[in-house]
Amino acid sequence: MQLIQNLFFTKRKYAFALLLLSFVVIICFAFSKTDDGDFDSARREVVLRRIGHELLLQAGDSISRVLPIKKIAENEYQISFEKEFTFQPDFLVKTTQRLLANEPFANDYVVNVLNCGNGSVAYSYAISKNKKDDIVTCIGRKQPKACYIISIRFKPKGITATATNYLLGGLSFLALVGFLFVSKVAPRNKAPKETTHAILTFGSVVFDSQQRQLQINNETIDLTGTETRLLLILASSPNATIERSRLQKEIWEDEGVIVGRSLDMFISKLRKKLELDPKVNIVVIRGKGYKLEVNE
Repeated sequence: MQLIQNLFFTKRKYAFALLLLSFVVIICFAFSKTDDGDFDSARREVVLRRIGHELLLQAGDSISRVLPIKKIAENEYQISFEKEFTFQPDFLVKTTQRLLANEPFANDYVVNVLNCGNGSVAYSYAISKNKKDDIVTCIGRKQPKACYIISIRFKPKGITATATNYLLGGLSFLALVGFLFVSKVAPRNKAPKETTHAILTFGSVVFDSQQRQLQINNETIDLTGTETRLLLILASSPNATIERSRLQKEIWEDEGVIVGRSLDMFISKLRKKLELDPKVNIVVIRGKGYKLEVNE
């Protein structure tokens, strides 16, 4: 009898291992059916270079160069320029919409125009496939002549429809195998992510994360939930560089990609709310992240 039981449990272990192996194979096969990423990336760079070219022509510059396009993340690119120039925000918005209108990879994207010197956001906007979700401001205000970098972040395409079909079919098969060989385990519910309650003081700023408020020189400033989480991470380590990837992971990893929720935009909003204390500022550390700088 004991021998029979041992054989039974051994078979279950092998079945569970087979289940896991099958799942990995199906996932890999599904992703192997996606489109050629190298071709898409090369096409994006050509279109982005055209945007830079037309922007210089509109500024009256037909001589200086658009520098090579930089891919700084999987779906984020930077357009750099050889010389300083000025631009009209409405021309930039219309040009990107026109040139990206027929591109399948560009239904949703966020554009940030950065100052070369300190990385601060000079102008930004977000375009969505659903036009009512577009975020476009400051149209008609000509930007001063300066060194600019244009950062464009596209919403990831995700898994293709073909890959999704393979994946769903494979999961159905695995569900059947799991029903036959694997005992059912009740899932544990995750507690919702909450903002840690803390009252922090830096410079003349008193930051209450639970109330989502700043007290600066007897003036109360309200914060949004995202601004609160962002400032809490920065304020917990003043004068220390916090990596961009860490901020994105800790703030948005449970929300997925949301058009318009740009880290640069929220940094810019926090900067404005901290302006009442000149000794406190959020600075960009090029190529690394951000730092809450507190001068005594």
